[in-house]
Amino acid sequence: MKLGVIADDFTGASDIALMLAEGGMRCVQYVGIPDVPASQDVDAGIVSLKSRTIMAELAVQQSLEACEWLLSQGCSQIVFKVCSTFDSTAEGNIGPVAAALAKRLGEDQVMVCPAFPESGRSVYQGNLFVANEPLAESSMKDHPLTPMRDSDLRRVLQAQTDWAVGHIAADTVFEGAEAIENALPTSPAMLIVDAIRDADLRAIAEAARARKLLVGGSGIAIGLPANFGATPATPVWEPVIGLGAVLSGSCSKATRGQVAAYQKIAPSYEITPDAVMAGEIDTAELADWVVGQGTPPLVYSSADPKAVLAAQSRYGGGELAQKIEDLFMDLTRNLMQRGASRLVIAGGETSGAVVAGLDTQAFSVGPRIAAGVPMLRPTGRVMGVVLKSGNFGGVNFFEQALTRLSTQ
Repeated sequence: MKLGVIADDFTGASDIALMLAEGGMRCVQYVGIPDVPASQDVDAGIVSLKSRTIMAELAVQQSLEACEWLLSQGCSQIVFKVCSTFDSTAEGNIGPVAAALAKRLGEDQVMVCPAFPESGRSVYQGNLFVANEPLAESSMKDHPLTPMRDSDLRRVLQAQTDWAVGHIAADTVFEGAEAIENALPTSPAMLIVDAIRDADLRAIAEAARARKLLVGGSGIAIGLPANFGATPATPVWEPVIGLGAVLSGSCSKATRGQVAAYQKIAPSYEITPDAVMAGEIDTAELADWVVGQGTPPLVYSSADPKAVLAAQSRYGGGELAQKIEDLFMDLTRNLMQRGASRLVIAGGETSGAVVAGLDTQAFSVGPRIAAGVPMLRPTGRVMGVVLKSGNFGGVNFFEQALTRLSTQ
């Protein structure tokens, strides 16, 4: 294994796995930290954690354990993969994890860049933009777990770490890798690096070729395969047919639009906070309902921000979120018992719950359905899974994903 990735959620792990696979690296996405050696033919190992919103101390512990395993497999470089919208809070977890990994790897300067231009995420003058909106003016300002109220990543990161936080501006990045390297300070620092084009990300990757640690979104991986001698390739896929379903827990604006579009062509079942907290939903009965539909149905808890805030105020955000995740996990287990072979999941937390229900150790990475969203195959199973970050994909994504899973 040459390159190791520590991802703070499951959709982000599949996102960066796709970028590396398309760059020609042989990738495996691991569920949690493996306790056995990787296959000898793996170029890049992506360890999927569910550490974005847990206590910072626990996120650090899990990330360091993942780092140790990746180093034991021979990795010469580690990428800490974070969300392209820098999802975090003032307590972390990006700053604490990045600092801990840097200390373990002996790095004094850490480049940080969540930009992903293909998905509309760019960093300019240290500020993150979503499409053409500053982060703090985008729908991310109302995220139920990590509301992003500041677009300046320097301030966001500085609130999470004792390290100095600097900036490498776009004018320097435009000059290429050598200019970026020359801009690195001699004193310890985390550096927000501007990037508005894929070419900028390739320059950053080239500048980081001898670095042991990078922090960023999946876009940072665009230029990494070339550092390891890989050439672009299209991942292979064997079609999967059979029982399918869409499970959506994301409350993002994009996912809510996808839910509305799919409801026009397929049966749907809404999981409401009141029903969850009252224990009114039997997941075995719900799985039977899924099986009985002629078209792969939608089961969703996605709701608009006002409804989410109202439910959180009634029941407590943490308890409600955990109960919804537990429900999706149990539903997945019941669907597997009934022969489900195609699952499309929307939302990072929901994806983590569903993967727990799948009880799989790893995924192979297939071709893309949309930017940042590949098809995945659980190791040793004839099954197709899609883990979609809430904000990714077009309005008809659910229908497209189910169709792609069953075609060459």
